[in-house]
Amino acid sequence: MKKALSLFLAMVLLTCVLGGCSGNGSSNAEKPVVWFNRQPSNSTTGELDMQALQFNDKTYYVGFDANQGAQLQGQMIVEYIQKHIDGLDRNDDGIIGYVLAIGDIGHNDSIARTRGVREALGTAVTENGVTNSSPIGSNLEGTATAVKDGSIEVGGKTYTVRELASQEMKNSAGATWDGATAGNALGTWSASFGDQIDIVVSNNDGMGMSMFNAWSKANKVPTFGYDANSDAVAAIPEGYGGTISQHADVQAYLTLRVLRNALDGVDIDTGIGTADEAGNVLTSDDYKYVESERSYYALNLAVTAENYQQFTDATLTYAPVSKQLDAEEHPTKKIWLDIYNAADNFLSATYQPLLQKYDDLLNLDVEYIGGDGQTESNITNRLGNPDQYDAFAINMIKTDNAAAYTSILSQ
Repeated sequence: MKKALSLFLAMVLLTCVLGGCSGNGSSNAEKPVVWFNRQPSNSTTGELDMQALQFNDKTYYVGFDANQGAQLQGQMIVEYIQKHIDGLDRNDDGIIGYVLAIGDIGHNDSIARTRGVREALGTAVTENGVTNSSPIGSNLEGTATAVKDGSIEVGGKTYTVRELASQEMKNSAGATWDGATAGNALGTWSASFGDQIDIVVSNNDGMGMSMFNAWSKANKVPTFGYDANSDAVAAIPEGYGGTISQHADVQAYLTLRVLRNALDGVDIDTGIGTADEAGNVLTSDDYKYVESERSYYALNLAVTAENYQQFTDATLTYAPVSKQLDAEEHPTKKIWLDIYNAADNFLSATYQPLLQKYDDLLNLDVEYIGGDGQTESNITNRLGNPDQYDAFAINMIKTDNAAAYTSILSQ
């Protein structure tokens, strides 16, 4: 009997060594995975990395509808120009000049936002139906090839719209979407262009608020961002032109809800498009699901002087999905989750606080890992023992690098 037991234990050990053993009895390659905020994709072409999105049958992406949000940001700026044209052209030269802070030239969201602004303002240059999203450097004379002069008619007068300058806001260490870099860039631009800058546009609020505080606020130049961070919303009555809420409350909920459903073995739509037993449910105005991309996208909302008071606390959970799950029906599970850059304003000040509220409501024990925003290994080195987790939520530094994570889970 002892011999048979020893043989059995030896076989179990061999199975674990070869196939991987974990606390919930499944290999790491079979556990639920949610990519969030940064969609696995080619940073040059934007093509989705379907191998990563189909890593297993419990793998999904959660983000927001980048194109819808980008169009909304562009539309918001156009409507602001139309409503505030008096005094907007600071030097009365008939040109509405704007500068643009680009977050990450290889990030799908940044690309979409740059395109959305240029298309709305008429400054987009397209080739084969695709709008150029490249930074232009300086363009004081309107001779850049990546953009062109647009025009807008207000009150019977036609104004030229010109992108005076744009650049990727990457710091010397390689971190993108960098607020300090954006503030410094605007200092350089304002010294060169002065009162030719009529509008400041940013791919996100972190960079936008850096530019607003550094120069725009004192010079009464409207600044437009993206993310509806609490500090940006609070600055709207002080002259911040507006921002876009990417429904972070819905995104954070979906990030953890998809994992909860996969761990419970229930329909993935539970508590999303179909009410759960607690009454949590979203509507088609809150999100959309694209089955072919295995991706959930929250829908965006414009935040302006007319409605900003509804968005003053970006860390409030979304009421329709804020009901506690029963702990017996949904026992605690352990989740590994990383934030690509612990210093990122949106992720650290808005997204993570929301996740921390939802993890309690969904009975999930989440270990939060903060990256440096520069190297994938700074995060993956802390995924040394995936066996101790039941599921994974991954926020990459570069959208191309999904294999850095799946290779660990496949070992």
